[in-house]
Amino acid sequence: MLKPLHDNVVLKKEKVEKKTASGIILTGDVKEQPSFAEVAAVGEGALVDGKIMAPTVKVGDKVVYKRYSATEFKFEEEEYLIIAEKDILAIVK
Repeated sequence: MLKPLHDNVVLKKEKVEKKTASGIILTGDVKEQPSFAEVAAVGEGALVDGKIMAPTVKVGDKVVYKRYSATEFKFEEEEYLIIAEKDILAIVK
């Protein structure tokens, strides 16, 4: 698995449904990618005033993130994002 550095977080992208709730099948890029994912790994935290601040999110949290602030990559056939913790907007409960 990946271990992010500093205050970075690895997110596992949610699978995009190709069918709506009413059964309409979506093709191509008709449906916009969701801006939420599951936290797969968390760095040790940010350095603030000489102290490491523990991350707010933890592995398994579902989060909403800023859409264009993540770096996308594929690792072992899964799609992931690396993002700074400050670019995570909310934890979905």
